[in-house]
Amino acid sequence: MSEAARYIPHYTVADYRQWEGDWELWHGTAVAMTPSPFGRHGGLLVKLCTALTIAIDQAQCDACVLAEIDWIISDDTIVRPDASVLCGGPPEGHIESTPAMIVEVLSDSTRDRDTKQKRTLYQENRVPWYLIADPRDISVQLLRLSDLGEYESVPVSEHVQLSICDNCCLVVDLGWLSR
Repeated sequence: MSEAARYIPHYTVADYRQWEGDWELWHGTAVAMTPSPFGRHGGLLVKLCTALTIAIDQAQCDACVLAEIDWIISDDTIVRPDASVLCGGPPEGHIESTPAMIVEVLSDSTRDRDTKQKRTLYQENRVPWYLIADPRDISVQLLRLSDLGEYESVPVSEHVQLSICDNCCLVVDLGWLSR
């Protein structure tokens, strides 16, 4: 370890709970959240959460969609995805188990984080599905965790089929993306 590295703080969940403002915690490093997004970002997030909720209801799946809830991955890593799909009902507090799906809506200030660092973090923590939405062109990229533990791109069409929660097959209507 370099001499300087000894002086770099390594934060934990206990530290995080004391902080004011909006933060994430990545492997012990405090990462400031960006300011709240603009209207196109929020509108796209609502549409995606609605489409996922409708698909869950139609499949009669025991899952839920949550927006802007902290996921405590480990004692030194906490993220706040734009949306998470969880098997079972919502937790009493923060999310502490691996979500079935994470949704991130890109913005100019989060594009690099969402497509690189968070993609790697979600892959390392075996999130089965990662949906990245881009409000610039109203598009989505859908990634599925392969048997090798790496994300592979899944073609996106008007209706996308996803298997979640061991036995639920969702048919998510994404036809509105091209309208």
